Amino acid sequence: MPLLRRLPGIAGRPEPAPRVRLPRDIKVLLAAAFVIALGYGLVAPVLPQFAASFDVGVAAASVIVSVFAFTRLVFAPASGSLTARLGERKVYVSGVLIVALSTGACAFAQDYWQLLLYRGLGGIGSTMFTVSAMALLIRLSPPDGRGRVSGAYAGTFLMGGILGPVVGGLLAGWGLRVPFLVYAAALVVAAAVVAVMLREPRGAAGSAGGPVQPPLTVREALSDGTYRASLVAAVANGWANFGVRMSLIPLFAGAVLLAGPSTAGLALAVFAVGNALALTFSGRLADTIGRKPMVITGLVVTGLALGAVGFSDNVPLFVVLSVVAGFGSGLLNPSQQAAVADIVGNQRNGGKVLAAFQMATDAGAILGPVLAGALADQLSYGWAFAVTGAIALAAALVWLVSGRETLIREPQQGPDRPA
Repeated sequence: MPLLRRLPGIAGRPEPAPRVRLPRDIKVLLAAAFVIALGYGLVAPVLPQFAASFDVGVAAASVIVSVFAFTRLVFAPASGSLTARLGERKVYVSGVLIVALSTGACAFAQDYWQLLLYRGLGGIGSTMFTVSAMALLIRLSPPDGRGRVSGAYAGTFLMGGILGPVVGGLLAGWGLRVPFLVYAAALVVAAAVVAVMLREPRGAAGSAGGPVQPPLTVREALSDGTYRASLVAAVANGWANFGVRMSLIPLFAGAVLLAGPSTAGLALAVFAVGNALALTFSGRLADTIGRKPMVITGLVVTGLALGAVGFSDNVPLFVVLSVVAGFGSGLLNPSQQAAVADIVGNQRNGGKVLAAFQMATDAGAILGPVLAGALADQLSYGWAFAVTGAIALAAALVWLVSGRETLIREPQQGPDRPA
């Protein structure tokens, strides 16, 4: 522990963080998150096959997957504005219902273009409830428990994402349209639970007391070096963990290691295992030693592991590096989200600021596969993964230089955002 006390931003801080009891409203959000993630996993395995059933090629079937991310990215600014204007709870419930309607409509699509339209509309609802959920978690979480809340939320989504494809594969035996109907019904239930059991946060738009303070603007947040570092880290995280990992690792397994789809699936599965392992303690560490050391460590571990993947020449090493990369992601995400939550604070609506943060992640997830794929085509997979790792390490350097420690334990009057 003496070593930790010598780290910047940690000296003088109490060693143990008091155990934070999760408010009931956060438990409601966790339950809804599990249902949403489970349902997303239901349709993920069958969506490309369903698109291909309309006699289209591989590229067109892949567009059905990417259109969801594209509409999320485009509609994110509007989602932030709606959250600031209407309040987090209303936007959350509306977003979940939009995804429910679009998913149910997918089950009745009669051609490829209808399916593309319905799936794209689902991306609009998805960004609405994603931005508003982040805003709700910030409002409801105690300042010194945000790391644990972020870790619990990420872990809940991970559990649903792991179980969903298993259940979806079983449901597909009844027909490719059935998983969409089941997911739509589950989303309606989740929206109803949140609408009935979740209270409007104090100071939210439309609440009894009115807004305590005006919403936090993106310009104001950008004046904080930690927020700027968080945006850079979000791009790197989206590029590495949501983009390149999902697109290039399966291709690398087949083209370089000459392994079948089962090995690529194993690599993705053990990434989730490493992620889950880190999530068991990373949130608590973020609330004890601070956000900054955890974010930097997560970026460094992720960068080194993914950077080395392109130089692995055997399956066991490939799998081990995938576990380590997942572990790094589990260290990074709760701490990064907690740092952004510290910047927003409990007393202000941060919808627009959170939307910009989400857009940075989505932009990395969209650009990563395209640019890294071009590097793999023109140079090699080694270069593609090396550049991916270098981007994560560069983000760690930006955090080291520009980011500050945002964890504050002492009760604050008004917003808990430091001056």
